[in-house]
Amino acid sequence: MLQQLYIRNFTLIDELDIELRPGFSVITGETGAGKSIILGAIALLLGQRADSKAIKQGSDRCIIEAHFDLTRYQLKPFFDENDIDYDASDCIIRRELTAAGKSRAFVNDTPVALSLLKELGDMLVDVHSQHQNLLLGKQDFQLEVIDTIAQDQALLNEYQQTFAAYHEKQRQLQALQEEMERNKQNLDFLQFQYEELTNVQLVEDEQEELEQQREMMTHSEDIKTALYEANQHLVADEQGILSRLRKSLSAIHTITKVYPTSEDWIERMESCQIELKDIAQDVEARLEDIDFNPAELERINQRLDKIYDLQKKYHAETIAELIQQRDELKRQLSQIENSDEALASLQNELDVLKKKCLQQAETLTKLRQKASKEIERQMRERLVPLGMPNVRFEVKVNKTELHKSGQDDIAFLFSANTSSPLQPISQVASGGEIARVMLSLKAMISGAVKLPTIIFDEIDTGVSGKIAERMAEIMKEMGANDRQVISITHLPQIAALGTTHYRVSKEETATGTTSKMQMLSNDERIHEIAQMLSGSDITAAAIQNAKELLKI
Repeated sequence: MLQQLYIRNFTLIDELDIELRPGFSVITGETGAGKSIILGAIALLLGQRADSKAIKQGSDRCIIEAHFDLTRYQLKPFFDENDIDYDASDCIIRRELTAAGKSRAFVNDTPVALSLLKELGDMLVDVHSQHQNLLLGKQDFQLEVIDTIAQDQALLNEYQQTFAAYHEKQRQLQALQEEMERNKQNLDFLQFQYEELTNVQLVEDEQEELEQQREMMTHSEDIKTALYEANQHLVADEQGILSRLRKSLSAIHTITKVYPTSEDWIERMESCQIELKDIAQDVEARLEDIDFNPAELERINQRLDKIYDLQKKYHAETIAELIQQRDELKRQLSQIENSDEALASLQNELDVLKKKCLQQAETLTKLRQKASKEIERQMRERLVPLGMPNVRFEVKVNKTELHKSGQDDIAFLFSANTSSPLQPISQVASGGEIARVMLSLKAMISGAVKLPTIIFDEIDTGVSGKIAERMAEIMKEMGANDRQVISITHLPQIAALGTTHYRVSKEETATGTTSKMQMLSNDERIHEIAQMLSGSDITAAAIQNAKELLKI
């Protein structure tokens, strides 16, 4: 539960550091004093998105920090799973906002994402504000109430996993059916494309080799002329390089005895002679191979033209890409050929998942039907003392098509008297009746879900007198069961039943308007409740009335 709340530089609050106690506490104060500011700060701690405008004017940052006692709530697995230090007696949550728009969140000094902060906040505090009364007419809220009382979360999680798989299998089946339809419509065209790419018998490196051959044949006369000239220069009888090299060798041989240095030259020249002879033989052989063949050139050009046409037609840069498209066409044709089998297999998987969904949904329905009877019983027991002696409250559970939460359509039906028929509660209940219904639901839910802290923001709207007193008794009972219940109220009957009383006030200072919150002593409580009873002019009768409400 919430033990300590610290706020600095948040809207109208300069600095607030206040202890919060277990049990049933009340917060009072005039309209506009800053009660909503306290709630806004708590909302930020619970993961609500921040707005830099909330920072007190003239400040560069604001800090909101709370200390929680978690000793009774078995939350250690959450901290272990998210690698956060765990201290059950003092869990510290801190939120920091800067004027530059940056926001940081910490749990026990470990930085956490906003989504994680919200997940933890949902397990620590339930804030019921006036706008939440609108939830009473919402299908999701009504279903959540039933599931909470039915305590079917484990089964619901299993069902939702099965339903997600079922939904995904439906998507796959639809996608396959659509692809099959497209493919069948294009079957002849796909077959034609595949045969066209197959019949041409593509070879991956063929294009480069053909282009090289064509280039050589196109310049065959130039190549032949160059090879002929080179051959002549190498092997001509008198002027060829080899002939002259032989003569040079003969000349050097005549001086080797008298000029030993020349022996090295002979060795090097003989090596050159061997290499040049080899080159000459190679050039001569190539010269005989070079022959312009118009028919072969035409064949090469036709083959390349065919390749170029296919590349243009299929938007491919290389033969490798054409081969890839050919193989993809083969896959599509094979899929069409085997599509009925694939479709039957998917349909069978879908049927199995649907059957499992229906079985799990049926179990959920039975649990919800049982829970609905318990809700009806408890709601009548709680609403009759709240000024509704003839109240009727019925939970209608109707079967629908499978959806993410089962196959149930939930409706809360309500009638405050015997003369009016049961109708959806949001259509017939007054504001005061809805407030009493919501309080009764929250009290019932709190018995099933051990939330550490519950905050009611003016849930007493539309009620007064004895009814308000009874609502306060319900909240006090909730707070006595290892929980902390805080009620922000304008009614003295509710304020008087709080075990701890806080007042929020506003004052003008040299630096501007500020809000503050303080715990009241017994004498201060008498004065505050008397003021709530009589207004700014506190009478002796109001003081006496306040004492009677406080049972002093």
